[in-house]
Amino acid sequence: MKYASQAVAKPYFVAALALFVAQILFGLVMGLQYVVGDFLFPHIPFNVARMVHTNALIVWLLMGFMGAAYYLVPEEAERELHSPRLALVTFWVFLVAAGLTVIGYLSVPYATLAKLTGNEFLPTMGREFLEQPTLTKIGIVLVALSLLYNLSLTYLRGRKTAITSVLLFGLWGLALMFLFAFVNPINVVRDKFYWWWVVHLWVEGVWELVLGAILAFVLVKITGVDREVIDKWLYVIVTLTLVSGLIGTGHHYYWIGLPEYWQWLGSLFSALEPLPFFAMVLFAFNMVNRRRRDHPNRAATLWALGTSVMAFLGAGVWGFLHTLAPVNYYTHGTQLTASHGHMAFYGAYVMVVLTILSYAWPQLHGRTAQGNRSQVLEMWGFWLMTVSMVFITLFLTAAGLLQVWLQRMGDTPLPFMAAQEKIAFFYWLREGTGVVFLVGLLTYLASFFIGVKGSPAYGEAARS
Repeated sequence: MKYASQAVAKPYFVAALALFVAQILFGLVMGLQYVVGDFLFPHIPFNVARMVHTNALIVWLLMGFMGAAYYLVPEEAERELHSPRLALVTFWVFLVAAGLTVIGYLSVPYATLAKLTGNEFLPTMGREFLEQPTLTKIGIVLVALSLLYNLSLTYLRGRKTAITSVLLFGLWGLALMFLFAFVNPINVVRDKFYWWWVVHLWVEGVWELVLGAILAFVLVKITGVDREVIDKWLYVIVTLTLVSGLIGTGHHYYWIGLPEYWQWLGSLFSALEPLPFFAMVLFAFNMVNRRRRDHPNRAATLWALGTSVMAFLGAGVWGFLHTLAPVNYYTHGTQLTASHGHMAFYGAYVMVVLTILSYAWPQLHGRTAQGNRSQVLEMWGFWLMTVSMVFITLFLTAAGLLQVWLQRMGDTPLPFMAAQEKIAFFYWLREGTGVVFLVGLLTYLASFFIGVKGSPAYGEAARS
């Protein structure tokens, strides 16, 4: 750790991991409710478990992005963070707001929560991923403005690099796109149109810029490759992301009442969306192959390479499988969509947060890397989680294909619930694999408490 203010990243990383565990636990509850419908009912109904599962995912990833930004921007800018105190205040405001929101989800019916938080004055609730009360949404905006103010002043007063430029562009875009969460038209078509401006342009737009910047930063540190080379790759990835992702939003407009030309535009540009992720694969492996030094943090290197591969498979390949309009006509809203979502979120965003955390955590404690035992355990966690997610994706893919045949293409199409009964076997397999994923996550967490001292790398960062 070069600058004392980088330490403000610690609470963000810790909170992110805690929420990650909560997200997986509620995911397992949901998975069991798929096959045992009355599990935990009425205490935790399916709709509540789903809200907590998806909202915890969003919040902990944002926590991870913020922690990553607070860690890397001072080092890239070669100066202390503008206001470490503001960063800590921002953290506690965000954490308390998130905690109270989850308590609200679990303690009162959603309609009651909407009334208690004044949704009738500025209606913003009732949409998937954007279920947060209006007060929480306002809090998110204030937190984002605080983050951007702090980082932008640090950036403007220090060294300016491609990594921080792309990162801040992505974070500013993230904040601006979220403002459409406050747009809630009565017209259902317009509502879905603007809704995707938040959801799609986050995960397939500005979040990809954050992903690219974090991955580039870690690769600079662990490979020692010339920054000019990495910068060129980063700009290529950013260009491909913006060209494909912005108009590629159209693959969500096929069947919501928008003009037919979106089927052509959406199909064409969506077909290009795997390109930036494929570029990330080439980027990561090329940088590691060209490295000028062998960094002792082997776990961070594994996470960086794994991020590029899994992001390409989840967001690129599995997205492409059902993105063309003639195919999407049959697959839209099936478990194929869920398979794509699970691997894409894990491969692109979960793994990149764990990548920067794997690199930064020992640095924050005065070490170049964790001890050998700790890294071995961490890599076990990597493989358990990654292989589990691959199988979760495959099981959901099989369920989705069977669902399409039974419900939409067979000679005697079945009703939705009848089709769900036929594919319950795959839901059981998904649930079992989810338990293995949880074991992998706990193994990963355990690595932080094992083999800290006694490593050859211990204290090396402080001496250098």
